[in-house]
Amino acid sequence: MEWLNQIAWPGFSGMVEILILAAVFYGLMLFFKGSRSVLIAVGLLLILIVLLGMTRVFHVYALNWLLSRFSVYLAVALLVIFQPEIRRALAELGRQPMFSAPAESRDFVDSIVEAVMLLAERRIGALIAVERRVGTKAIQDTGVRLDARVNSDLLATLFFPHTPLHDGGVIISGNRIVAAGCLFPLSQRPELSRGLGTRHRAAMGLTEETDAIAIVVSEETGTVSISTRGRLSRDFDEERLRRFLGAVLTKETESTSRWSRARKQLDLSFQGIAKTDELSREEGADGR
Repeated sequence: MEWLNQIAWPGFSGMVEILILAAVFYGLMLFFKGSRSVLIAVGLLLILIVLLGMTRVFHVYALNWLLSRFSVYLAVALLVIFQPEIRRALAELGRQPMFSAPAESRDFVDSIVEAVMLLAERRIGALIAVERRVGTKAIQDTGVRLDARVNSDLLATLFFPHTPLHDGGVIISGNRIVAAGCLFPLSQRPELSRGLGTRHRAAMGLTEETDAIAIVVSEETGTVSISTRGRLSRDFDEERLRRFLGAVLTKETESTSRWSRARKQLDLSFQGIAKTDELSREEGADGR
């Protein structure tokens, strides 16, 4: 048991550092979970570790030295590999929800649900993206710009077969349909099932790069699916779809509404102070 006495146990500050590092690594694992970049990075690291081990076992010191120098540039390689995820994370960090437009109301959620269920019942393919905090302007530019309030009839009509805009995706921002016929980026994850159609891959590709919610209606089966953060959940019925959208979008609505009310109260307070100062100056002038 003497070897236990030779171990330098971390003190209080060391334990705090360990906990912080564990929390950071755990957060990174959750953020990159399910991403195709994880598989690439793990494969690259395994190859490097195996090669380094083989060079030491077989005493190939020149190759070992070369691989050790190569590992210095591994950080740059990881930046390139995780470029989509890093871009999404930076976009989320740079968002300013307190200055965003008023979010969706309950009627807005109902309109989307009614349109989606109508399309699913008639087996009309559809792809709807609800923009949240990360902007989608570049993707909106690939389609036709609109500026219409979300309406179930209008939303369903946009996907009616043989119309010019039915083959692309619709983007909703705030409570308005801002673009239709848009081309979404396709997910390139190799582990995806070949049974997934283009619409499902497009929904996952968009949500891999933004925090949008993508709703997909399958043209073959009428199945309703939702993609968030690059992951796809399938077989949504009307009640489950309404609960999901209501839970996500109504939460944002409440937080934004609270900020809007507080900002209005602050503006009214400043107006009251300004009026009081103006009356004081007028009274002072009359007294003179």
